Amino acid sequence: MSIDLPDARQLSDEVLNALRLRALHGREQGHSEETLADLLGVARETVCRWWSAYVQGGLEAIPQDRTGRPHGSGRTLDDAQGLHLQSLMNGHFPREQEIASPLWTRRAVRDLIRKEYGIDMPIRTVGEYLKRWGYTPQKPQRKAKYQVAEEVREWLENIYPAIAEAAQEQDGEILWCDETGVGSNEFHGRGYAPVGETPQIEVSSSPNRMNLISTIGNDGEVRFMTYKATMTAALFVVFLTRLIHGASRKIFLIADRLPAHEAAAVDAWLGEREDTIEMFYLPRRAPELNPVEYLNNNIKSEVNATKLPENELELRSNMQRLMHTLAMLPQHIISYFEHPNIHYAAGTR
Repeated sequence: MSIDLPDARQLSDEVLNALRLRALHGREQGHSEETLADLLGVARETVCRWWSAYVQGGLEAIPQDRTGRPHGSGRTLDDAQGLHLQSLMNGHFPREQEIASPLWTRRAVRDLIRKEYGIDMPIRTVGEYLKRWGYTPQKPQRKAKYQVAEEVREWLENIYPAIAEAAQEQDGEILWCDETGVGSNEFHGRGYAPVGETPQIEVSSSPNRMNLISTIGNDGEVRFMTYKATMTAALFVVFLTRLIHGASRKIFLIADRLPAHEAAAVDAWLGEREDTIEMFYLPRRAPELNPVEYLNNNIKSEVNATKLPENELELRSNMQRLMHTLAMLPQHIISYFEHPNIHYAAGTR
């Protein structure tokens, strides 16, 4: 969202005079006329005129008139050019426009403007245009480079709806499965410190790592198992055995295509328990379609939030404590399904 400031010429005398004083104070503090004009919502020439008059004759010499260029005049790009540039950016990667950048940064947009119109625009001015167009800097969402769009479409339109329908008809429960790992020195937060003094965190010289396999249900249920070794077919069968133990309904398990998940030993184990559990696989290279990915993000950001573990035992304890806490917060787990990428599965059981 971009905030458009009102035309300063429409402000009251009292407010406009306050803007003049703030502009002069800003210049005395060393801020540029361009920066102050942008913050106060006036033309750069206006700030220049105020400052020149002040330097020459003091406060009494500051002009009190309301001159200034009309809103939108003096812009390098007109509205039609702006709309054209936005059409090239929206839904497209820079490489599609032969721009060397993975994302639409200010530099990438500057290069696009140069390519389309031969205009060399300052980076800061590019940022002003982006704000005016309603663009904001955002953390990018990761998407696999070689994801097969047809597989994703088939999953969303046909495969998952069929799974949901079968689960409902057979009074089963849908569970989503994935693995993640956390290191004892991993801390994803930030710390406050005076400017120029980077905060420090004490880490172990002998770090450990612990892995976790978990499932979540559309109703907020959480099940998990921690493990040290690499996930194998045998270890996955151990988890599946625990998963069905005591289950009151048939499980419709959805997971990615990790080799351990698709191993022959797993297929054989599942084949003997078709009335108890069925397994389905997400499209290749589409982790964003699995709600457990959002649980994994939750884990990585919070597991060591209170204290970095000093050994493997403490790391496992941190992980188990967090998982038990999350298991008691079904509404929090259900909130993962509100994400736009996962909303297709919201409400199904």
